[in-house]
Amino acid sequence: MDSNTRSIAKAISYRVLGSVTTACIVYSFSGDMRASAVVKLGLYFVHERIWNHIPLGRPKPPEYEI
Repeated sequence: MDSNTRSIAKAISYRVLGSVTTACIVYSFSGDMRASAVVKLGLYFVHERIWNHIPLGRPKPPEYEI
């Protein structure tokens, strides 16, 4: 079993790798580093908005409120 520190380090390195990969792919198509950054931020925004509508892992809201 991995320690919490190891898991956090792995998560950070995975996120950096994903960001660099996405930026390189966009840059290879556009040739513009600014466009690469804008697309990366846009993808993150869309991803977050989609997940706002997915209840997975969220507690159920109460059936009634007082």
